[in-house]
Amino acid sequence: MRAALIETPGTVAVTTLPDPAPGPGQVVVAVAACGICGTDLHIFDGDFAPTPYPIVPGHEFAGEIVAVGAGVTGLRTGDRVAVDPSLFCGACHYCERGQGNLCENWNAIGVTRNGACAEYALAPAANCHRLPEHLDLSHAALIEPLSCAVRGFDLLPRRMGDHYLIYGAGTMGLMMLQLARRAGAASVSVVDLNTARLPVATRLGADAAAASADEFDRPQGWEVVIDCTGAVAAIEDGLTRVRRGGTFQQFGVAPADATARFSPFRVYNDEITIVGSMAVLHSFGRAVDLMARGAIDPDIMISDRFALDRYPEALTAFRDGTGRKLQVSAACPSDAPAVNGARC
Repeated sequence: MRAALIETPGTVAVTTLPDPAPGPGQVVVAVAACGICGTDLHIFDGDFAPTPYPIVPGHEFAGEIVAVGAGVTGLRTGDRVAVDPSLFCGACHYCERGQGNLCENWNAIGVTRNGACAEYALAPAANCHRLPEHLDLSHAALIEPLSCAVRGFDLLPRRMGDHYLIYGAGTMGLMMLQLARRAGAASVSVVDLNTARLPVATRLGADAAAASADEFDRPQGWEVVIDCTGAVAAIEDGLTRVRRGGTFQQFGVAPADATARFSPFRVYNDEITIVGSMAVLHSFGRAVDLMARGAIDPDIMISDRFALDRYPEALTAFRDGTGRKLQVSAACPSDAPAVNGARC
C-alpha cells in the first residue's frame, strides 16, 4: 500500500509498505479520508514524546472495512466506519477509574501506532463505529476532532443562557462555537489574530468575531472562556476575561514547557474554575450521532483535500495556516492540484 511515513523527526516521504493484515479482534479499513491536526505537526517535529519512529501518521479518519480478523462480531467487510484512535490499557489506575484518556499506558492509532495517512489502516474492531448511509466518509473523518470537542463540553457547566468567548477560529474553535450554539449559549464571541478566519466564524453563528476581545462590549466578562489555540498570550488574556464565578477551559495544546501568568487572588476571590480537557473520553459515539444529525457543518469545516502522494505539501500547508480542516485521501488522483478546495 501507499503510505506517508515520518521516518525520523523532520523527515517524511510517501512510500510503499506491506498491506496490514488483521489479527484477532482487528479490522482493516480502506481509508477514505484522513484529517491533519496539530498533533501531526508535533509528531513531524519530534516534540511528542510517546511517538516512536518511523511511523505512519493520521488519527482522524473514516473508511470502509475490507478485512476482518478472528473473533470479530458485529462488523463485516463493506461496513462504513469512523475509528476512535484511542488505545487504553484498561488495567491501570486511571482506566479503573474510568479515565482512560489519562491511561498510564496510553497509545493511539497514528500517534504511537501506524495510522491512516495511507491506503489502509489497522484498527481494533471495538474502536470502529458504524456510520449511517447518508453520512459522507470525508465528513465522517471530522468525528474524531468532534469527539474531542464533545469531551470538552462534558467538563463545562453548560448552563442555558451563558455567554461564551472562544480563542481560535481554526477547526476546534469553530467546532466549539457550533456546539456552544447548540448547547444554549446566549452569545458566542470568537477571537483570532488571523482575521481571514473571522468571516467563517460569523457564518457559523458567532455573534461577534474580532482580532482582540477588547473589540467586544462585555466589560463584565464571559461566563465561559475557552482557549483553542494553546498560545500563551491567548491563555493569559482569556483568563482575565472570565466573569466572576465563571469557567476557563484550557482546550488548546500548549508546548509542554510553556508557562502562563495569572492572578491566584482573582481565581480565589472570584471563584474562577479552571479546567483542562484532553482528547477523547466516552464521547466518540455521541460525536457520531451529532455529526449524523447536522450539529457541525462539514462543508464549511473541510476546506482542502490533498492526494496522499502530496502529504508533505499538505503538512506544510497546515503549518502555514491554510484553510480550515485539511484532509488527505488516497482516492484523490496523485496529479490533482496540491490545494483544490474540499473536492479533489
